[in-house]
Amino acid sequence: MEFSVEQIALMLGGELVGNKAVKINNIGKIESAIGNEITFFANPKYESFVYSSQAGAILVAKSFEPKHAVNTVLIKVVDPYLAFTKLLEEYHKFLVFSKVGIESPSYQDETAQVGQNSYRGAFSYIGKACKIGNNVKIYPQVYIGDNVTIGDNTVLYAGVKIYANCQIGNGCTLQAGVVIGSDGFGFAPQTDGTYKTIPQLGNVILEDNVDIGANTVIDCATIGSTIIKKGAKLDNLIQVAHNVVIGKNTVIAAQAGISGSSKIGDNSMIGGQVGIVGHIELANKTKIGAQSGVSKSIDKEGLAIQGSPAFDYKQNLKSQVIFKKLPELVKRVEELEEKLINLPATK
Repeated sequence: MEFSVEQIALMLGGELVGNKAVKINNIGKIESAIGNEITFFANPKYESFVYSSQAGAILVAKSFEPKHAVNTVLIKVVDPYLAFTKLLEEYHKFLVFSKVGIESPSYQDETAQVGQNSYRGAFSYIGKACKIGNNVKIYPQVYIGDNVTIGDNTVLYAGVKIYANCQIGNGCTLQAGVVIGSDGFGFAPQTDGTYKTIPQLGNVILEDNVDIGANTVIDCATIGSTIIKKGAKLDNLIQVAHNVVIGKNTVIAAQAGISGSSKIGDNSMIGGQVGIVGHIELANKTKIGAQSGVSKSIDKEGLAIQGSPAFDYKQNLKSQVIFKKLPELVKRVEELEEKLINLPATK
């Protein structure tokens, strides 16, 4: 991929200062970028690099006025960081979606339908009656079970496994090792101490623009669907149990675990290593601090909680201060008890 700085300025709605014919084919850091790379300047402490940089172009704020001579092209934009983010997005799209064709060996059942401009990596498998949209990228060793539907512009990285009957929306990204639709943890205890497996007959639905991190597992519903709603973002190594519903635009950090049939509201934020028990509901915009254990429903929107068991975030911080002082408080209580014991008797 190669673009002129003039093309990049046009795409970002920026003002070009310098040689408009300079060509860019890569992205770099402001400290080390070279002539064919573009970088950005947003933090004042990095200003010195603007004057020493060997980059082909630098994104800067429209208000930026150099104090010294600049050896590179400047592209002035409203927000350099956001403009650079947009550039990264476009570059990433090019890298991911430029792959097309079918590598060998791979398998597609004759009843499966695959849209245009797709990519299927070596050792990938597509089962019976699958419906796969346009511009879908299926990397090596991906398994797609029978009756799976996948929307347009979705990317399945190496080793993704999607069980039968699951539904994946448009614009989703599943990182390496993701498992969608594995059996939920359903076992009925028997009188003799053994456990009987409860068949898991449901599926998983990922709505549009859902991102799932590497080695995250989302179990199918016992009956019905486990649902990850539009725009949700899940980190690596997360366990989502059967019949869970995760709301729109909710973000969940690594190593969190959500037990069966719980419902997480829209626009919530869940920290790393959070554990959520089954059959509870969390209101929209709930915020849960890392390593918290949530054992009951939250019906107040926008509540921030922390701890195990989790409760109000600010109260939890106050409690931690007191907890740190417990040894000192115990000592003071013991000293007071001793003084009380030794008080002279009153007539």
